[in-house]
Formats: sequence, structure tokens, C-alpha cells
Amino acid sequence: MIKPDLQQQIPAELGRVHFVGIGGSGMSGIARVFLAAGHTVTGSDIRETAGVAALRELGAEIAIGHDAANVGDADTLVVTGALWQDNPEYQLALERGLPVLHRSQALAWLIGQHRLVSVAGAHGKTTSTGMVVTALLAAGHDPSFVNGGVIQSLGVSAQGGSDDLFVVEADESDGSFLLYDTSVALITNVDADHLDHYGSHEAFDAAFVDFASAARELVVVSSDDAGARRVTAALTHPHVVTFGEDESADVRLSDVAPSGPVSFTLHHAGVSWPVQLRVPGHHNAVNATGAFAVLVGLGVDPEAAVAGLETFGGTERRFELHGTVRGVSVYDDYAHHPTEVAAALQAARSVVGGGRLIAVHQPHLYSRTRMMAGEFAETYERLADHTIVLDVYGAREDPEPGVTGALVSDRFADASRVDFVADWQAAADRTAAVARDGDFVITLGCGDVYRIVPQLLGSLDAASAPDASTAEESGE
Repeated sequence: MIKPDLQQQIPAELGRVHFVGIGGSGMSGIARVFLAAGHTVTGSDIRETAGVAALRELGAEIAIGHDAANVGDADTLVVTGALWQDNPEYQLALERGLPVLHRSQALAWLIGQHRLVSVAGAHGKTTSTGMVVTALLAAGHDPSFVNGGVIQSLGVSAQGGSDDLFVVEADESDGSFLLYDTSVALITNVDADHLDHYGSHEAFDAAFVDFASAARELVVVSSDDAGARRVTAALTHPHVVTFGEDESADVRLSDVAPSGPVSFTLHHAGVSWPVQLRVPGHHNAVNATGAFAVLVGLGVDPEAAVAGLETFGGTERRFELHGTVRGVSVYDDYAHHPTEVAAALQAARSVVGGGRLIAVHQPHLYSRTRMMAGEFAETYERLADHTIVLDVYGAREDPEPGVTGALVSDRFADASRVDFVADWQAAADRTAAVARDGDFVITLGCGDVYRIVPQLLGSLDAASAPDASTAEESGE
């Protein structure tokens, strides 16, 4: 993979911009905002997707497949850390001496002098970013934004706006969130992840301290998360607002009723409001509380902030229903860390009623699988009724000998409640054999596990109801 040089000087003008891997969730959003700002955009990707088609409709020229000829007369190349060194478009840019920018550097260039809200944290940042953007729009603002997932009510993950606000999901995975000239920083949590990049929990914490310390106006940070409390204790920033369920929080939530769409009570400055969200899960009540603190910090009237948050309908790949077959509902979620998986499964449990939860887990990254296999196994065994484990989605990493999805399944105490199935069609068939009327099937992972959903629906449609022997074999 390419390790981005985040110290590289960003040119004053980028000219024609070519995106290698333009269809990715982060890249496509940035490309969309470049197009909205009037730039000439070209790109390439390995496959046709709806996102690629949408960018073409906006004026981008996009080739399928990677080839040096795709670069054309581009002035600047934009890449992600997932790109490999031998990519022909990257190699040609090096030969020509073109500026090669990591996507975060291109985004920093786009942001320019805007008043920036940066949302960071190991979990919850896509949803929190979507909540802030949705409520700002509802309150009459027109921010620019780049999110890591499509905001369902808007149908896009990014767009250019007309006012001075810019809201971004800030990626901590490679330290690139430190590039941004942030005005308001939101830290949802500091649950150690990406230790392949940072090397230690202490270095991970220190990056968040640097991120928060650089915020020019305000830091909003969780009062409940242990890592976030460590960061807060290290801050000397003059304007820090805490949020959460802890009694000491400046913006506090209580009386959470997580069954179905979550409701709770929000407390701030001696005033309380009942809040009814459209999305499920205790974690989303917490996310909304952090978003509220940001909105009020930006000057949005508290009543308008609450009303705007109540219109938020979720983001794609966050507990997203894809269909119901044979009475079995099939959902997809981006969760790829044990804490995120726990939140997704708890949200699912709040709406599944008398049905069972069948998880389809795609491990993401060899390093994370090796380090956290036991945590994943404990989480799935505790919160799901049955788990199907796929093989590892390596993303930016080379394979590691002996690191497969079996590392997770082998850590289950009760082997009857888990299957490691590397072949996707076999995994879909096994899921359909386990499932029965009223169950929830949920795919989890930030790789390409969502692509198995049509196979799951097809296998459910083709399968007959499981007989008693199947149920017994499944540990039911």
C-alpha cells in the first residue's frame, strides 16, 4: 500500500484532478465537492457502481480498470492509502512529477478558509456527522460536507454548500485528521484502534489530544468513554464541552428507551427536552447528544437543534434493511470493531422482538483480526444467537500467514453457535439453513461484505424452512 506523505506541501492550484479509486466512499464524496466547486475531475475504479454512475452524471470522466492512459492530462493525482505501489496511474504520476495527494490533503485544500466542524472518534463519527449536517440543513443553514456514508434523507455523502460552514468526518486511522484547520472538534470516543499505524495506546491518545488542542473555537468530547476522558484530562483548551450520561456532563442524556426508534431526555443549561429519534439504538441517543452540543456551540437555537436531530433518518450501511424473505429480515452494518459490533447488535436486539440475531461477520484487516479475534468472538457469542464468519478483507494490508476468519470462530466457547465459511455462496446457504421466521440476519464489516446481501436473500428464497435436525445442529 501507499503510505501518504502528510507533510507534503499542497499546491496552491490543483488544476485537473484525477482520482485513483474514485468510487470509494471517501473518494467519491471529495470528488463530488470538487465537481460542485467547478473543477475538472477524472478518475478510475475497478468496477461500475452507482456511485461511479452518479459522478459521471455530474460531469466526471471515469474509466473502469487501472491504466496509465487514464491519467490523461491531469495536473494532480488524488489517492488513498489502500492503493498499491505498482498501480500504473500512480507510477505515471511519479514519472511526470505530478503532485500526488492523499485524499485528506485534497479535502484540506477544498476546505480552505471555511469554518470547519471535524467529527472524529473510533466509532460513531459517520452517524454523528450525518446528524450535524441534517440538523444544520433543517435549521436553515447550507453547509458543505463530506461524510463517510450516504445520508439517507439526502441521498448523498457529500455536497457543496453556500455558507461558510464545512462539516467533515475526520479520519484518525492514519493521522490525517491532524491536517485540518478545525474550528469545532467533536470527539465521539477514543477507543484504541489502528494500532498498526500508531504503535501504542498512548500514541493513539496523543493524536486525539493534538487534534482537540488545535481546534480554534470549541472541543466537544464524550464524558463516558474512558479514552475520551484521558484526552480531556490532558487538554488545556479554554472551551471544552462534555456530553454523555455521566452526571458531570455539560450536555447530558437520561431516561433512554432503546426499544425501536430510541427516545431519551436531553439536558443542557438547566433546560430539558424529550427527544424521539427515527433510528434505533442506545448509541444513537449518545451520538445525537454530541451532535446537539456541536449545534448549540455553532449558534443553532437548542429547540431547532432538537427538531433537526429528530428528522435524521440514518446513513447507508448503518443498520440498513435490504429486504425480508421467508419472514427473515436482512440488514447490513459497517461495524468492524468489537465496540461497534456490540452497538449494532444491541440496536438490532431492541427491534428484533422474539426473533434471533444471526450475524455474518467479515473481519477487516489482518492486523485487527490477529489482535482482536478474542474480543470479536466474545462480543458475537454474547450478543448474537448464531454467527457466520467469512474470511478476512485485507484492504490495505498484505496477507499474514495463519490469519483467517477462523481465528475468530476458533475463540468461541460454544462451537455450535458459529461457522467459519470462506466461500460466500456456502456462507449464504448456511445462513439460510440456520434462519427461521422472525429472525434478523445482519452483515457486519467495513469491507465489501454488503455484496453478499443478494446471495443471502437468494438463499433464503430458495431454502425450505429448517427442520428439527438443522435447528439442533445450530445449537437452537
